[in-house]
Amino acid sequence: MIRAFDAFSLPLLRWFDPEDAHRMAIQGLRLLPSVRPRADDHKLAVRAFGLNFPNPIGMAAGFDKSAEVPDALLRLGFGFVEIGTVTPKPQGGNPRPRLFRLERDEAVINRMGFNNDGAEAALRRLAARAHHGGIIGVNVGANKDSSDRVADYVKLIETFAPVASYFTVNVSSPNTPGLRNLQQAAALDELLAKVIDARERVRKNAGDSPVLLKIAPDLSLAELDDVVHIARSRRVDGMIVANTTLARPSILREQARAKEQGGLSGRPLFRLSTRMVAETYVRTEGAFPLIGVGGIDSGGAALTKIRAGASLIQIYSSLVYKGLGLVDDIKNDLASTLLRTGRDSLSEIVGADAATITAEDWPVR
Repeated sequence: MIRAFDAFSLPLLRWFDPEDAHRMAIQGLRLLPSVRPRADDHKLAVRAFGLNFPNPIGMAAGFDKSAEVPDALLRLGFGFVEIGTVTPKPQGGNPRPRLFRLERDEAVINRMGFNNDGAEAALRRLAARAHHGGIIGVNVGANKDSSDRVADYVKLIETFAPVASYFTVNVSSPNTPGLRNLQQAAALDELLAKVIDARERVRKNAGDSPVLLKIAPDLSLAELDDVVHIARSRRVDGMIVANTTLARPSILREQARAKEQGGLSGRPLFRLSTRMVAETYVRTEGAFPLIGVGGIDSGGAALTKIRAGASLIQIYSSLVYKGLGLVDDIKNDLASTLLRTGRDSLSEIVGADAATITAEDWPVR
């Protein structure tokens, strides 16, 4: 069914404006039959952040911003879904056009600006499907016009704790002015201290709520040193590496379209984001797991990200070009690799190449 859907929908959706096509994809998923997906190979199961993931492939934040179709995505075979970025108040985002395909590069540029229906609407939807189970993360951010951005994050932790499998603190989107400043040492330390404190306050009534930090791939290694040190000292449960990049690699073929402002994702981000996964992995020294994201468009790319240090992975932009069948393709390739190498789980190869990758020349920016 998924292959047939891809064969029909991928060529069709490319005729539409990217944001209109995205909206059509959401509406299409609303109509997906409530069919239970086939069980995953038990060797693909991952234990991380105190949660049991049936497989390591997640839908990254940005696709289902307002928690409209998380269960449909789980039925398509994702091991987990991250909704958001959610802000306390509804937000329209930046003016259109704000989403661009770089077809020849299999890349996307976006400057969406945290457009979403707001916390109240997302909470209502997540509460209504809470009995369905499955791992649903909530990616949280601040409103553009907020006078106290730290307070926005705290409010969202308190609001969503009863329905979130985990939280992602998003301080790395390039499309909200000044947001990435929260990655600077003093600001990040204050933010994480208050977020973790909020999580502890609601733990008694809401249960455990792992907190992950999502960072940009554009950090210098000195800045990464600070970020990892603070994340470890504040006892976050994990990190997501990495968000979109402001860099425009010289290898891009769609040079005219590449001049659009916003964050670049997709295949051209793979080498940089993978290098940042490896650099983060060696700095965490096993303190917590990582989710690797950026340019994963095949089983081989997923395996490389895992061997760089990612316990779990997320995809999004590659689905624009590869379709939903990519999820099964990656799972099949990973399972075949484990069978061929005689391993019982992916945990046996997490970070196997991290030291080697960090010794290589820096990827072309």
